[in-house]
Formats: sequence, structure tokens, C-alpha cells
Amino acid sequence: MDKLTRRRFLTMSGVTAAGALAVGATQVNWDDLLTAAERDPLPPDAGVLVVVTLYGGNDGLNTVVPAGDRAYQDARPALAYKPNEVLDLGEGLGLNPGMKGLKSLWDERRLAVVRGVGYPKPDRSHFRSMAIWQTASPQTQSRTGWVGRWLDTTGDDPLRAVSVEPVLPPLLAGEKTAGACLPASGLNLPKGQLGAAFRALGTPSPGEGAEQALAAKSVTDLHRAAEVLGAALRESKEQEDHDFDEERNKGASAGGGGGLAGQLDLIAGLVEVGVPTRVYSTSLGGFDTHADERGTQQRLLTELDVALSGFARRLATTDRGRQVVVLVYSEFGRRVRANGSQGTDHGTAGPLFVLGDQVRGGFHGEQPSLTDLDDGDLKATVDFRDVYGSMLERVLGADAGRVIGDHRGRLDAVIT
Repeated sequence: MDKLTRRRFLTMSGVTAAGALAVGATQVNWDDLLTAAERDPLPPDAGVLVVVTLYGGNDGLNTVVPAGDRAYQDARPALAYKPNEVLDLGEGLGLNPGMKGLKSLWDERRLAVVRGVGYPKPDRSHFRSMAIWQTASPQTQSRTGWVGRWLDTTGDDPLRAVSVEPVLPPLLAGEKTAGACLPASGLNLPKGQLGAAFRALGTPSPGEGAEQALAAKSVTDLHRAAEVLGAALRESKEQEDHDFDEERNKGASAGGGGGLAGQLDLIAGLVEVGVPTRVYSTSLGGFDTHADERGTQQRLLTELDVALSGFARRLATTDRGRQVVVLVYSEFGRRVRANGSQGTDHGTAGPLFVLGDQVRGGFHGEQPSLTDLDDGDLKATVDFRDVYGSMLERVLGADAGRVIGDHRGRLDAVIT
């Protein structure tokens, strides 16, 4: 299989070329965002959606595990988890053992598991299936992403949707407007005596003129940005550099990098200071587990778990944070039966996670049968556009019909 990095996927996608590049994708920095927070702060009760993409096709059956199902055990003799290995959720299902933080959120009713999510006539190509999920257009190819179309309907401010990745994902590309990218590069200010002297320049002085006061304020703002955003940005950048070569290893042929915890810490800081962004996009890659899946996937799910559970705990401490809803999806699940390399091949439906204080925790949607299959694959029981429609209406207060067209399905029960 040809190696496919996330950057290649994003830049080769027709959505990006015809959408984001056509309208001029914006790269922003900390100053743009903090200035926006000061001039037009996010209302404390405004809903914020954080979209987490798991690139590569995460194996849903080893994420939300039907460990007690004989058909599952028979299909994966060496790959299946035993009932005593998983974190019990009830109804014969359990979370992967690497997801202890999310299990705690489940117990607190702040994690929703939407089962059997997919779309009609599924496509097993990474390119096509990810394009379908990001454009919300299963039947026809679309020039625009679903969040990009929301941007088109609500104005031309790119700061309303921000990706904390270096390349704009297709979902943020509209026909007239594209979201913004915040580069993951740290804010490094001088330390020691020089640093103390530099910080002192931000101290206001009696009788100073307007220009001097503005200059002093800019120094203070710079230090504030470094305190709020700097550590998260550095962590994300360091992890991205580390993962550059790791992308060529097991599970990474469908693109995506690491550093999710740093990216989510950055988003939490932006929410807390009142940046008026309503949608954030971030991702974790490496889920294309054709071989030696169990160790690779559990490592990735543990990284996902630590990042998401820490993010949720932090958000719960502020009014703005409690309005955030996190949506976690992958382009497809995996085949029910393991392959000959102790891995799984491209499949169809899988579980989707929604978490936050505004979420009605528990199971949503019907668990697909492991015996009533479509050519060896799970049959979807929930259309992903049902979830998108509810996120648009219940979190963003938007008219979902203007974004996902005549699709009428909704999964409103997932949001309180």
C-alpha cells in the first residue's frame, strides 16, 4: 500500500483545492486570536464544537468491544479482547482497556457512544470515505466541507472555525469562506534577568502617552499569550516533529500525527480567554491497522483517552468550557474478521463519541449485528448526518438544512 500522509491527503483533496484555496485560507497567530477575544469575546453561554478526526479508519469493534459475543470471538481468535479485559459499559459492551479516563466520563454520564455510525453505500477508500465524512455528501462529490458551508451561511469571519493543524482540513472549506489555521509553534520569551527586564516594559507608568501605553500593553499581552498558549503550542509542535518519522511506521499509512493533548490544551486556553471561535478541528492519526493491530491501536486509544479526558476535566471548571461539545469520528471502521497479519482491513460502520457537560451520556443508536453482515461488514444503523444535524442545531444554533441539505435525520437525544 502506498504511504499516504495526512498532508498529502489534505492537499490532494478536491475539497481543499476547490474550496479553501479558492477563497483564501487564513493562517492566524496568537495575536489575532487574543485581539478577537478582547474585541468580540465569546459569550459564556455560546456552544462550541470541537471536532476530533481519527485518521486511518479506527477499529470500532476493538474500541467499543462486544467481548461477550461469540461471533466476535470467533471472527478474531487472536485479536479479540476477553470480557475480563474490557471496561464494562453494559449491554454486553466494554471500552478498550486503554480508555480508563473515558470510562470515568461514561460513569459521570458525560460520554455518549453512538453505535453503528456510517452512510449509505459505504466506500472503503481512505480518500473517498474521509471526503464523504468531511463534506457530509455521500451521494455526490462536493466542493465544500460541512463546517465550511456553515461558515458560508453565517458570515465571512474565518476565526469562527479554527484548525490547530498546519493544513486546513476539507471540512472547514466553504464556497465563500474558509476557516483559519493556527500553526503549532511555541511562544518562546527570554528568561532570567533579561526576561524580567522585558516583562517590566509592560508595567504602565503614570503620565505616559497613548503610544507608550499601547506599547506597554502589547508586551503584557505577549506574556499573557505565552502563559495561556505557549506550553500547549510547544508540546504540540514537539510531538509533531517526533511523529514525522513515526508516520511511516505501523498504522500510519492513512495520515495523521500525534500531539493531540497539546492541541486540546491549546483549544482549552483559547476557549477560556474568550476567543470567539465556535468550531475547532484537531486530529490523531495512525489507525490504519492492517497488521499487529492490538498493540498499535491500544497505544493510540490510550493517547486519545488521556487527551480527551484531561480536556473534559479542564473544561468542566469554567462557564465557557462547560458549553463545549467534542465530536470524535473516523472515516470508517474495520472488517469484522481479522486478516492473516493480526490486523483488520477497511470496513464500514463504527462507533462515534460525543462528550462534554452538555451531552446526554449513554448509548445512542442500535448496535450492529455481527452475524447479519453486508459482505463481511457491519451494517450502519445511524447515518452520520443525523449527528451533524444535531450538532449544527443544538450546539451551534444553526439551520442544519442550509448545511446538509434535505437530509432530515437528527440524533437530538445526544445533547441535553
